Amino acid sequence: MVRSRQLAEASGSGEAMGGVNPYLGQRAVPAAKQAFTLRITNSGQAIAVTPEQLPFGRDGRPGSLLDILLHHGVRVDHACGGVCSCSTCHVVVKKGLSSCNPADDGEEDMLDTAPGLTAQSRLACQCVPNGSQDIEVEIPAWNRNAVSEGE
Repeated sequence: MVRSRQLAEASGSGEAMGGVNPYLGQRAVPAAKQAFTLRITNSGQAIAVTPEQLPFGRDGRPGSLLDILLHHGVRVDHACGGVCSCSTCHVVVKKGLSSCNPADDGEEDMLDTAPGLTAQSRLACQCVPNGSQDIEVEIPAWNRNAVSEGE
């Protein structure tokens, strides 16, 4: 989180940037336009998401999987504060990937550092569903940040 504050100060906003890294040429991504369900395969938890609720917080792009999951108490590591500068929020989108914004070059570069990469891998901080399909994600059990967990 310290790094995201430093990046925010460097950008001149004074606030956490919520998924935007000023060093990457990121384009705006529209949030969901209709309601959808986000299911987590690891726990079986289902989250009903309505567009009026979004965004929830300041971690990840507005309306991103990270934004939604954190708001609903699902632990997802995000060492960089959700600004696409690490791969600790790596998730596998099992269903509904086509309803999410495409990964840009910056995200793909970060995903290259994630263990267990699949064709459905995304960074939760960058993946924004448009609401046209329900989403099913798996949070890899091995993707744990020991520093943030105090282990």
